[in-house]
Amino acid sequence: MAGDGCNGNGAAAAAGVVPEIKFTKLFINGEFVDAVSGKTFETRDPRTGAVLAHVAEADKADVDLGVKAARDAFDHGKWPRMSGYERGRLLSKFADLVDQHTEELAALDGADAGKLLLVGKVIDVPSATQMLRYYAGAADKIHGEVLRVSGKYQGYSLREPVGVAGVIIPWNFPTMMFFLKVSPALAAGCTVVVKPAEQTPLSALYYAHLAKLAGVPDGVINVVPGFGHTAGAAITSHMDVDTVAFTGSTEVGRLIMESAARSNLKPVSLELGGKSPLIIFDDADVDMAVNLSRLAIFFNKGEICAAGSRVYVQEGIYDEFVKKAVEAAQNWKVGDPFDVTTNMGPQVDKEQFEKVLKYIEHGKSEGATLLTGGKPAAAKGYYIEPTIFVDVTVSGFHKHTAIRKNASHQRMLTWVCQEDMKIAQEEIFGPVMALMKFKYVAHPRMSQTICILSF
Repeated sequence: MAGDGCNGNGAAAAAGVVPEIKFTKLFINGEFVDAVSGKTFETRDPRTGAVLAHVAEADKADVDLGVKAARDAFDHGKWPRMSGYERGRLLSKFADLVDQHTEELAALDGADAGKLLLVGKVIDVPSATQMLRYYAGAADKIHGEVLRVSGKYQGYSLREPVGVAGVIIPWNFPTMMFFLKVSPALAAGCTVVVKPAEQTPLSALYYAHLAKLAGVPDGVINVVPGFGHTAGAAITSHMDVDTVAFTGSTEVGRLIMESAARSNLKPVSLELGGKSPLIIFDDADVDMAVNLSRLAIFFNKGEICAAGSRVYVQEGIYDEFVKKAVEAAQNWKVGDPFDVTTNMGPQVDKEQFEKVLKYIEHGKSEGATLLTGGKPAAAKGYYIEPTIFVDVTVSGFHKHTAIRKNASHQRMLTWVCQEDMKIAQEEIFGPVMALMKFKYVAHPRMSQTICILSF
């Protein structure tokens, strides 16, 4: 790799703001290389829709090369044979280099994913290096156990690296998800093949470059940008990949589990979609509840698996909550993520932008009342207004009897229901809140996990 390894072919979208895009090729066995097919794909700036860069497109042949490099580095290389202290020292150096490039890396994710530059500088990149340093410190603390066994014998367990880890990361938190999955694998002595989301490949390639500068041996980290049905499928079905970690949709998670089972029965770690509710009771501080619910759904444009997209408010404060929630949403500034006064940038790409707008149309056509938002927030780019629905209808009522301790200690009859509308059932992954009113609390038979906020 000559010089600093730059191989970019994309011009900066906003001179003086977006840094030069330096790395656009695959990173295999310590080198930036073109795809075997020579194909590239576009990654676009969601602020404008303009092309940021053309990135080498990995398919099965490239994944085979990446896995071979990782396999050789694991089976014959020094990384898994280093002491935990030595691995930790190199990972700490890696973290130092990431810290030194915080501004540039936050800007890359801002331009590639529409993420707020300030949040990237203050939260995403520092959190990522904190994770990396945590696992660097854990690398020499991986211990087995001495076991008491019958007879004149001694038993013990030994923890060893599993081998080659396939890592498939999403586009909503490109930096944090890279390190959340790669850091523990490296600390344990595994080697990795990473497929970043096709929407946001730029920072992952930069991290591969910094890892090499830190002294991580060739073949330990390989980055193969590409699409799920080609590069992703090749990783999950590969006979020389020993485990897979994936964050993304439930639908794709099922495919990955099936592919892993049909190949070499590799274990999988799946973090899949959600439809997380907030439950706000009459005794809540309404202003605090409004601010937290706004943050829960509109932070990062609603592109969060744990976004508070369903908000249940007890009837005693419901009207006040609705009024203040609408005001709060209307004061949530949508705009250029590089502007420090902006609260919410654009959706990650045109496909996600159109998907969110389609869900909003579903909500309106199914009879929900749109209180605010619901349309694009700019003439260009993938911006959507913070959106709030009420009158989200329910069906499939199930009678449930519960004992509730009130003044008369009487038996009360309440109801449990399943949401009917798409906006209340399906993960939108965008800035859309469904507000619903409830009266009593029982033990609901819901398929989703419920998180209760207490204020």
